[in-house]
Amino acid sequence: MTSNRLSQRIGAIAESATMAVDKKAKALKAAGEPVIGFGAGEPDFATPPHIVEAAVEACLNPASHKYTPAGGLPVLKEALVEKTERDSGWRPTASQFLITNGGKHAVYNSCAVLLDPGDEVLLPAPYWTTYPESIALAGGVAVPLLTDTAAGFKVTVDQLEAARTERTKALMFVSPSNPTGVVYSLEEIQAIGRWCVEHGIWVIADEIYEHLTYDGHEHHSIRAAVPELADTCLIVNGVAKTYAMTGWRVGWMIGPEDAIKAATNLQSHATSNVANVSQYAALAAVSGDLSAVVEMRAAFDRRRVVMTQMLQAIDGVEMLVPQGAFYAYPDLSAFLGREIAGRVANSTSELAAIILDVAQVAIVPGEAFGTPGYARLSFALGDDDLVEGVSRIADLLGG
Repeated sequence: MTSNRLSQRIGAIAESATMAVDKKAKALKAAGEPVIGFGAGEPDFATPPHIVEAAVEACLNPASHKYTPAGGLPVLKEALVEKTERDSGWRPTASQFLITNGGKHAVYNSCAVLLDPGDEVLLPAPYWTTYPESIALAGGVAVPLLTDTAAGFKVTVDQLEAARTERTKALMFVSPSNPTGVVYSLEEIQAIGRWCVEHGIWVIADEIYEHLTYDGHEHHSIRAAVPELADTCLIVNGVAKTYAMTGWRVGWMIGPEDAIKAATNLQSHATSNVANVSQYAALAAVSGDLSAVVEMRAAFDRRRVVMTQMLQAIDGVEMLVPQGAFYAYPDLSAFLGREIAGRVANSTSELAAIILDVAQVAIVPGEAFGTPGYARLSFALGDDDLVEGVSRIADLLGG
């Protein structure tokens, strides 16, 4: 009889730090505490009305009440072909898509399809909290490549080459970046992509923030920038951030047909088809224009400027100006080991706890992203709450 009551593999998974912070902030708020949460990566806008209307129509259609293909609605895949050509500059075929239950599911499927036990995945840090967990669940080994403010939070080809071994199977790549907001240039992306081609290394490219860039920075799809990656690149994307549809749970993978077929087989046993109503909502989103996206991006941009100015005004805070996504990633290491409100924090996790307890502001510590000393603050929240929340932090840390 086994001595382990539960699976060691599943037991080793860490709870999503961003979700945990958001959950705690919402619980305190529900209890009447005036907590302001900078934790969740979630637009504060409602899903655009035409998308909701498409979902209502789908609800009333009996065909939506039945099973549909595990890999996704054919009509949605066809729409994503056009969307990819419009937004990413290359044209896949419908057979290269798998519709998933959100972007996280696409990341999980990608790792599950590519990795055998012991395969290594190069993982630039800071990284999104889900990446190392999906790698580990597939039996892979995450190989963090540390970057910092001085490096612009960008990994270099030299770093990649220094970390490459005979076990290196893939690179996890994201631009615009969660949590740093960094956007790689076309030239940087091409250099990294060509290095991967040279060494036969797969790229898993997360493009979920493709439409959220600022100050003239542009998103470039690595698959379009380096066409030679056609057989060794998986793109993950979704409607969550662009269309304020985090709760609808629709993402997708794009890749070589053999990889997509394998991922579809996996999904046929794990979850089967994504909810049809959500798929029809996603169809309306990706088939429509980007006017709602433009409005949201303008609001995020305004908040980005305000948050950046306020954080940089705090003595001791070092921070790069976010170029994309909707996160600021300040270096708070100057406040470690210093007495704050009668307490001393020796890590950013402890500092975040002090900020929550005393200032009633929730932030996500950098330990969650593989870079202690930093913290992530989302600016996807109302203007008044943003100013109030950062003001509380400034009063606490500056006091």
